[in-house]
Amino acid sequence: MKRRSPWLRRTGVLFILLWSLVPVYWAVNASLQTGAQITSKPAHYLPPTPTIKNYISLLSGTGELPDAVRRSSLNIFIECGVATIVTVVLSTLAAYAFARMTFRGRNVLFYGVLATMAFPAYTTLIPLYQILTNFGLVNTYTGIILVYVSGFLPLATWILYNYMSSLPVAIEEAGQVDGASRMQVLWHVVIPLARPGIISTAIITFLFAWGQFLFPLVLSSDLSTQPLTVVIAALQGRHVVPFTLLSAAGVLAMAVPAVIAVTLNKYIVSGLLTGSVK
Repeated sequence: MKRRSPWLRRTGVLFILLWSLVPVYWAVNASLQTGAQITSKPAHYLPPTPTIKNYISLLSGTGELPDAVRRSSLNIFIECGVATIVTVVLSTLAAYAFARMTFRGRNVLFYGVLATMAFPAYTTLIPLYQILTNFGLVNTYTGIILVYVSGFLPLATWILYNYMSSLPVAIEEAGQVDGASRMQVLWHVVIPLARPGIISTAIITFLFAWGQFLFPLVLSSDLSTQPLTVVIAALQGRHVVPFTLLSAAGVLAMAVPAVIAVTLNKYIVSGLLTGSVK
């Protein structure tokens, strides 16, 4: 079989990198310029006099825009953080039950849970909105968090199921012989061993929740619960906002998942790979 030329592979990788990173670079570049500099001709591909005034204005300034950014930043941390905690707790219990316990209908229930990942998430948007409206959960943290958990729980359960299935059963049996209950075995034996898988599941869930746009856009119509990703998009239509401030807000929204992905990448990789080996 003829191998592909190295230059073709390198060209493809370079194209993907440019396609992905140039918009990010341009947002950072614009956020470090003044309003006059960003509108000048020709465009500045490097900030003439880099400044962080746009970030200072968003984080500590007064006015409608800084208040909206700070409020939506708090919203997104609350919604993503709580959704991640609830998802990890429920998926840990569910994965352990599917991996270690025997009960009627286990396989049907397990594959039914996994089958929900095959459906496009947006097909459930309207039914979810109607359900939340009937229960008075639109424009509430509870409603958004419940939707996040219902969407992320199947994937989290599948990841942890693979991980827990790879753990040796003999260690758990030894704990039960010593008189430990199943919950004690789970808490003191299984969870410590499955910590890399749990950490990777938590990181993936948080990143997925942070990147949500359409669901919170539909389920939250005011600033009390709208996350940062929705507010940044809404500002372009409702207000006359300098492009430099919008770029700074976009960089702030990208910074958190970027830092998490870069600094905790080893936990994601080790957790997923270890759980896949039996």
